[in-house]
Amino acid sequence: MKDIKSVMYLGIVFTIIVGCLLHFTYEWSGRNSFVALFSAVNESTWEHLKLLFFPYLIFTVLEYFYYGNDSPNFITAKCIGVICGLILIPILFYTYTTILGTNYFIFDILIFILSVIISYVISYRILMNPALEINFICLFLLICITFAFFKYTFP
Repeated sequence: MKDIKSVMYLGIVFTIIVGCLLHFTYEWSGRNSFVALFSAVNESTWEHLKLLFFPYLIFTVLEYFYYGNDSPNFITAKCIGVICGLILIPILFYTYTTILGTNYFIFDILIFILSVIISYVISYRILMNPALEINFICLFLLICITFAFFKYTFP
């Protein structure tokens, strides 16, 4: 179990770094349409959710081949974890901007980091409790979320 916790910490770092890079990759690519599917193409909250989702999804695939196929509730844990993070970002963002009347870059970054950490911690907790296993439904949800990001990237 200690190894899974180490992988979780690595996933947190990976997701934060790659997510921050994805904030800029669309512009760096010369506004490439393929890159836009995975990167933030504007400053909307929706586009910024990709910064959590896609690095988390990539790391989840790597985790699956490392230890996930031995965990009966792996997909369930990862799906619920990322959904919690995706819900947390707009809740925290719109709460603080409503209270303060504006947004601050440092708060936006902190919300992203906190959401990444919470996503991984929740998935870890579910992995340690194999009673919850709804892998097929969760895999379907992950696919739907992926396609939603692709579909709603462009007007």
